[in-house]
Amino acid sequence: MSNSYTRTTVFLVENDDVEAERVTRAFVKSGAPYTIERAWDGLEALEKLRDFVRNAAIPRFIILLDLKMPRMNGIEFLDELRSDPSLKYAVVFVLTTSRDENDLKESYARNIAGYILKTHISANFQEVTQMLNNYCDLVDFPQGNIE
Repeated sequence: MSNSYTRTTVFLVENDDVEAERVTRAFVKSGAPYTIERAWDGLEALEKLRDFVRNAAIPRFIILLDLKMPRMNGIEFLDELRSDPSLKYAVVFVLTTSRDENDLKESYARNIAGYILKTHISANFQEVTQMLNNYCDLVDFPQGNIE
C-alpha cells in the first residue's frame, strides 16, 4: 500500500550550509510533498525529532544524516537515536563524504537504511530525491508512535 497521501518530513542533519541548501533545493525542484526540517548537528536533531514525534498526529519522517559534524557527530547521533524508545525505529540514510570503511560499518551496525556518498551523486541531488520518492511510495510506515 502506498503512503504517498501522507506528507513525509525529511530531517536533514547537516552542518554545511551549502550542502543543506543544495539538498533543500533538490526537494523543492522535485515537487515531492516533503517538509524539510534542518538540524545543524546531532544534538539539535534529537531535540527537533523528539518534539516532532511528541506533537505530530502521524510522525512520518526520514532522516538524512551527515556523519562529520561538531558537538555530536553522526555515529553518536545514531547511538542516541537507537536508544530512544520513541525514535529507535527511525529510517536513516547517511549522506556523507566519508569513504572510511569504519564509518560505513559503524553506520550499518546502527541499522541505517543506506549509506550514500555525496561524491556518487550529481550536484543537484536529483538521485537522492528520486530514491526517496520511490522509497516513500513503496514502503509502509507505522501509523502513530512506536514504543
